[in-house]
Amino acid sequence: MPNSFQVVGIDYEPFQHLFSLTDEQLQERAVKRCYATESPGYPCRVSLEDASLGEELILLPFQHQPADSPYRATGPIFVRRGSQQSRSPVGELPSYVTSRLMSVRAYDAAHMMVAASVCEGKVTAAEIEGYFARDDVAYIHLHNAKQGCFSALVVRA
Repeated sequence: MPNSFQVVGIDYEPFQHLFSLTDEQLQERAVKRCYATESPGYPCRVSLEDASLGEELILLPFQHQPADSPYRATGPIFVRRGSQQSRSPVGELPSYVTSRLMSVRAYDAAHMMVAASVCEGKVTAAEIEGYFARDDVAYIHLHNAKQGCFSALVVRA
């Protein structure tokens, strides 16, 4: 069924305390404070939006695939100060996805990757719908294909 997916931002709460730390304290945790110097260019994985010019963010490693699976993985993400967890409207992708080259990775219920592709952002919705037409696909991860960063979780709606 078309438009059968939803993009889900990650929860902000685990990151909130990091914004009150000094740059030195952040560095001890492999976290870096930065400010958006261009827009688009700093996609927040909580709000599912690119940061505005000058907006404060943190760049940190995030375990986006925490499952007990060979595909367990951690990668860099940006989080904007004070962002609110977002869910895209059903069947719609955030603009930071549609404007970038994306890696689409489909996983089954056992957290094993069962399909993957790289596509232009503007056709990512069709890729997602194609994967969700398969019975073995439980969820999808999107990654920025060029930098490899985790972009978002996609679930069936």
